[in-house]
Amino acid sequence: MISICGDDALRELSSPGKSGSFFYLTNDDKYMIKTMKKSEVKVLLRMLPAYYKHVRNFEHTLVTKFFGLHCVKITGAIQKKVRFVIMGNLFCSHYGIHRRFDLKGSSQGRMTDKPLDQIDEHTTLKDLDLNFIFRLGGSWFQEFCRQVDKDCELLEQERIMDYSLLVGIHFKDRCKDMIPLNGNADNGGAEDSEQNKKAKLGIAMQSRVENVVRNPESESPLIGDPTGEFREVVLFFGIIDILQDYDISKKLEHAYKSQLYDPNSISAVDPKQYCKRFRDFIYRAFTEDVQ
Repeated sequence: MISICGDDALRELSSPGKSGSFFYLTNDDKYMIKTMKKSEVKVLLRMLPAYYKHVRNFEHTLVTKFFGLHCVKITGAIQKKVRFVIMGNLFCSHYGIHRRFDLKGSSQGRMTDKPLDQIDEHTTLKDLDLNFIFRLGGSWFQEFCRQVDKDCELLEQERIMDYSLLVGIHFKDRCKDMIPLNGNADNGGAEDSEQNKKAKLGIAMQSRVENVVRNPESESPLIGDPTGEFREVVLFFGIIDILQDYDISKKLEHAYKSQLYDPNSISAVDPKQYCKRFRDFIYRAFTEDVQ
């Protein structure tokens, strides 16, 4: 409550995207506030019983953590209702996030429009920008697969589509950007070990990434060929944007774009197809690390 209602002002993250939503971050980085459309509120309220049961049953669920749904009525000449949701901030950590990816498993329009020299740690890259394979340790990889299956089953059951896996990467060879908890920069190794003990699925996971290069002739254009070059990283990831159901607007979008592009490449597809494609892609992007 202090994080949200304290004296410190909220920080606006960016201008509205395609959704038209505004995003704000609390001063301590723990919570994110997102303005919502009425349709999103209806979806959240509809799926709330199943969502609550799912979060209670699966401690390591990767779906967005919602903490509150609110509506403020602005009085005056132009009366307006502002609906917003309070969520956990996936990247709340002392580790700096050097690269972030929003992954759906579709390819149409799934590339950043920024020139290479303008891409920085604040740029959200997409599927066709992905130049890594994420290598998870054996036990973590098995847990990851089980949880993705369970989370996707929930979303398919609730007729949700257009969600994505948000991934944040901290490169350990750039640890000068890391702010040690105890202020001692020489204690990085011991601190990493301690953090690894406290790691949860998707939160501050010590891992590796393998560089890949794209092969135009590959059957899987979204995932490049492994190069054998690895980097030590700390990973953060979670499933976001889980409030879009397959409504009439998405069905019309699917019908229209299917005439222009490969129907399998567009984001707007039936929840069952979306779920299968999403999982197939994620299980190619994340693999077991066999050192």
